[in-house]
Amino acid sequence: MQSTPALPPFSLSQLTALDHSPPQLVALAAATGYDFAGIRLLPAAPGGIAYPLMDDAALLKDTLARMADTGVGIFDLEMIRIGPDFDPTRFTRFFEIGQQLGARCVLVAGDDPDRTRMTASYARLCEAAKPYGLSGDLEFMPWTAVRTLADALEIVSAADQDNGGVLIDALHFDRSDSRLSDIANVPRRWLHYAQICDGPAERPLTNEGLIHAARCERLLPGEGGIALDRLWAALPSGLPVGVEVPHEIRAPQAGPEAWARAALDAARKIITASAAPRDVRA
Repeated sequence: MQSTPALPPFSLSQLTALDHSPPQLVALAAATGYDFAGIRLLPAAPGGIAYPLMDDAALLKDTLARMADTGVGIFDLEMIRIGPDFDPTRFTRFFEIGQQLGARCVLVAGDDPDRTRMTASYARLCEAAKPYGLSGDLEFMPWTAVRTLADALEIVSAADQDNGGVLIDALHFDRSDSRLSDIANVPRRWLHYAQICDGPAERPLTNEGLIHAARCERLLPGEGGIALDRLWAALPSGLPVGVEVPHEIRAPQAGPEAWARAALDAARKIITASAAPRDVRA
């Protein structure tokens, strides 16, 4: 009789409950069955919601206490955006806090259209994060300077850093020109986690529409038109999963616990259904 493959660890991404401070998010993750939480220390856009533990000792202490009480760890930190004027020394305190929290990954976005400079800046970020035990996970998004998985692979490969990585978000993968066959080109050591959600089969046609859908209208895994089963069948078995399902209307209607639990249950079903023997890649 064939045994059921073990499920990977799941992390409650900050965007699923953006109004929850880090200690609140850790408590929510614990209450709804997650192993980890991912927290946003810097905003995704100017003026956006973030919880800068670098500057709030009381909130940091509360977060560490909640982690100790619940056993829920911090998986990833959001987010560092690399623009033309990027300077990794600005983020030393960010990395220090990540080390205190025991975080593993830093989500990185690429906003510099100069590919050579973008690659050099990404390499410097990885070098700065490495002493703190953090990887730099470059997330491709179709409205940024790193639009596709192929773009991210080119940058991470050229940067050639031990702690480099590529973050595959199901929504961005589907909305960009990325292909399932591209995943075979990703060395296993560059994949530290992936983010799951779903979205309508009909894709937004503008950057504004793409951004709004990504930040405000994601669907629970299995509800939309993204081929999540095929995507997860192509990803390595056991890869940690960030559950990132913000919805500005449905999440408040359901309530944070019900929404977070529904998102986790849906993610587990997709990944269980797509589990199959994998080839080990270099």
